Amino acid sequence: MNVVTLSPKFQLVVPLAVRERMQLKAGEKLQVISLPGRIELIPLRPMQTLRGAFPGLDTTIERDGERL
Repeated sequence: MNVVTLSPKFQLVVPLAVRERMQLKAGEKLQVISLPGRIELIPLRPMQTLRGAFPGLDTTIERDGERL
């Protein structure tokens, strides 16, 4: 288990093992969610990183002609 300490300036350092596993880079933005009894940090990634995430998904649907 990784443990961090909140600094006097309310800053945290994400442990190296977690940074490597989550492929976090310096300057990357994280969404902070406060839940009962815990805090979650979620990396904000561009939508382009999801390209190819669902192989075999049929994307050949008919589009409504009246919509852009």
